[in-house]
Amino acid sequence: MREVDLRRLDLNLLVALEALLDEKNVTRAAQRLGMSQPAASRALGRLRALFSDALLVDGPGGYVLSARAEELRPALRRILAGVSEMLEGNAFDPATTTGRIRLLMQDLQAAVLAPHLLARLAREAPSLDLDIVAPGTNGFEALEHGTADAMVALIDDAPVGIQRRRLYDEQLVTIMRAHHPALAGKLTLDRFLALEHIVVSVTGIGAAPVDEVLARMGRTRRVKLRVPNFFAAVEIAARSDLVMTLPASLARVAADMRRFVSLPPALDLGRFTMSLAWHARQQDAPRHIWLRRMIVAAAADMSEEAAS
Repeated sequence: MREVDLRRLDLNLLVALEALLDEKNVTRAAQRLGMSQPAASRALGRLRALFSDALLVDGPGGYVLSARAEELRPALRRILAGVSEMLEGNAFDPATTTGRIRLLMQDLQAAVLAPHLLARLAREAPSLDLDIVAPGTNGFEALEHGTADAMVALIDDAPVGIQRRRLYDEQLVTIMRAHHPALAGKLTLDRFLALEHIVVSVTGIGAAPVDEVLARMGRTRRVKLRVPNFFAAVEIAARSDLVMTLPASLARVAADMRRFVSLPPALDLGRFTMSLAWHARQQDAPRHIWLRRMIVAAAADMSEEAAS
């Protein structure tokens, strides 16, 4: 085995390596690291020399990881997590801490939760910044690999190693634009099903909770449009006769635009619970204990505002 002189190693290079391998893009890695794009390119050059490997190679639509880079990722995550915990110890002080928090949540949750979380961060950790990223289909994997700090989502089942706790309960409501023709009478189930609907879906496939309930009833609705985010759906609903069924907390955000009417759903959709999830390795880390407390408190602020 080749002997490595650790005195040659700059820990900042390993931080840069993590960002480059995660992002597979020099410009995005530079933004994540808070450095210029040329500086990130120089770091990539030094890393290539250090590992005697290209690490990032040209592929369809941009860079892909080399075989050596894929091998490095698990050990790199363990090393950086260990260094972070070693330096953090029990002396974590949010008032002086810097860096970024990376949270996984859909824009549906970010729209109502993030303002309260940012307000608390501004008071307790003014130098700490926040990245909110859509979890896609690999949210648990991101928690396991350490590329995200926590996730806010509807979680029915979690894999081994993932911890979770309840944040808040939601119920669904139906919204439509003010002066919609369907407002002329009671929104019965038959009238509801006769309308054309918008569904927010990141992947563009799969059944929404409303459709799952309808399927159990032997009924269907016409989903005229699927869009990947809440704000696109709201803007389209405001300018058309398409209707949306969505969490009540989000309907309150939409109602602030004074362009919608919110109605009880035409069928019993029950309630569902939004949860906070994190990896077990973070369970006792002081920084993460504080972060979880901030997220839980922000959810409580959100619920209190809704009740007022």
